[in-house]
Amino acid sequence: MIKLAPSILAADFAQLGDALAVIDDAGAQYVHLDVMDGHFVPNISFGVPVIESLRKEADRRGLSLVFDAHLMIANPKDYIEVFAKAGADIITFHLEACGGLDEALEIVNLIHCQGKKAGVAVNPGTPACGLLKISDYIEMGLIMSVEPGFGGQGFIEHTLEKVSALRAHAPLLDIQIDGGIGHKNIQKVVKAGANVIVAGSAVFGADDVYAATKQLMDTACIY
Repeated sequence: MIKLAPSILAADFAQLGDALAVIDDAGAQYVHLDVMDGHFVPNISFGVPVIESLRKEADRRGLSLVFDAHLMIANPKDYIEVFAKAGADIITFHLEACGGLDEALEIVNLIHCQGKKAGVAVNPGTPACGLLKISDYIEMGLIMSVEPGFGGQGFIEHTLEKVSALRAHAPLLDIQIDGGIGHKNIQKVVKAGANVIVAGSAVFGADDVYAATKQLMDTACIY
């Protein structure tokens, strides 16, 4: 099943509650929450208080969005519990932020102990082999198709090879792809094997967010 995860980072921060309502109404299943700390990546975005507020607003409005937290942060092990309590349903951290696969599996276990789904992300320059080795222990693998830390970048084509390799290795795993995805290439990433599609500017940069969300969903599901 194809799932669309609009990135709230590209939305108008003065109207985040309305942004959630629009994408939910348009049929998006997830909302992608890009957490940046200024250390693992050069930018700073938002953290626990914003996610807590969005969770309360989504619940107040009766929205069904899955809160998909993408932690682009150093020392993710130290923050799993607070993001879980803030309302994240899926917590994804970067393999590059870990000392190795043993630490990554330790963090996955921490996420599961909080009753949440675990995702692991890799940057464009990181081989897929680490994800292949831990795919049996996670609910989602995230392939970054741009360098993490900045919105609005161009799509990096060679990342599709990692999507295909992970899909061949783990047919039932949710595979998310994040960065530079819009109407022109969403079918390509779905064909490669991704089924959870992050889109920021393509949704929230549009004049009509509802129509853009619907169009992305319809285009992705044509394949």
